[in-house]
Amino acid sequence: MKKFEKMMSTVCMAGLLFCFTACGSSGGNQNTGGQPETPKATISAPEETDKSPDSEAVEQTTDQDAEIMEPVDTGEEIGEETNKEAGKVLVAYFSATGTTKALAEYAADALGADLYEIVPEEPYTDEDLNYSDRNTRATVEQNDKNARPAITSSVENMEQYEIVFLGYPIWWGEAPRIVDTFMESYEFGGKTIVPFCTSGSSGIGSSATNLHGLCTDDVTWLDGVRLGSSSSREDIAEWINSLGLDVEAE
Repeated sequence: MKKFEKMMSTVCMAGLLFCFTACGSSGGNQNTGGQPETPKATISAPEETDKSPDSEAVEQTTDQDAEIMEPVDTGEEIGEETNKEAGKVLVAYFSATGTTKALAEYAADALGADLYEIVPEEPYTDEDLNYSDRNTRATVEQNDKNARPAITSSVENMEQYEIVFLGYPIWWGEAPRIVDTFMESYEFGGKTIVPFCTSGSSGIGSSATNLHGLCTDDVTWLDGVRLGSSSSREDIAEWINSLGLDVEAE
């Protein structure tokens, strides 16, 4: 009997030892922290993403775009560029046969200037220009210093022009009287006038000086030049650029 009780006691002790060991093993697993940290890592992942290099690159790109756009938003600089305009240039001319017209068009085109033709109310005919007849219209006009042939139209806003190129043919050593009409029709004070003429042989002579006399004293009058009828656009541009004006012919 005692032997049986001793054997049962040994079995109970073994069972208790097994239960104690199992419980100890289960408690150890709860305290290691291995498995529960995985969700924590997953939760913190968005924070890592928000601070990732890609996000910084996006922020830097945004800043760079803002810096690039900044000069465009500077109204002062844009205004200065927009309001900078070269002096307005006018090329005015009288041409009875078309020779002076061609050179005036070259000048206006090379300068990007406005072009104005002095057109008589009564056009000149071939008979009017017969130099061998002292009774022709042109001859009579040139012999009368007070003759002022009428012009059909006028220059709009003459005050806007700072430089006026003035072209005309030479008739009997002078500018045609209709050019006198043009000069007396406007106020040229403060402007620069550049005369040029065309002729078969004569130079500009006293024609430019006489026209200058029709202007006020505060006009800047450059020396005139005779241009040959065969002058090219390049010739005209080269002449203009040699004048030292604040404009450039191309």
